[in-house]
Amino acid sequence: MAKKKKAAKKTARKKGVKGLWTKAEVNLLKKLFPTNPTSAIAKQLGRQTDAVKKKASRMGLHKTKRYLKSIGRA
Repeated sequence: MAKKKKAAKKTARKKGVKGLWTKAEVNLLKKLFPTNPTSAIAKQLGRQTDAVKKKASRMGLHKTKRYLKSIGRA
């Protein structure tokens, strides 16, 4: 039974995992993150939204005040 659990975990992990970020992806994230929805960026990069949020956070990226105001969050 333990083997079945491990196999299920491996397939779940592989499903949304893309791996390391390329320089092109990082540059695109820097350009798009401040003024675009995170979900749209994730879709464009083929990554999960949480992965994009975490990477942007690690890079110190923030949404612009103008963008936040436009979505009613500022």
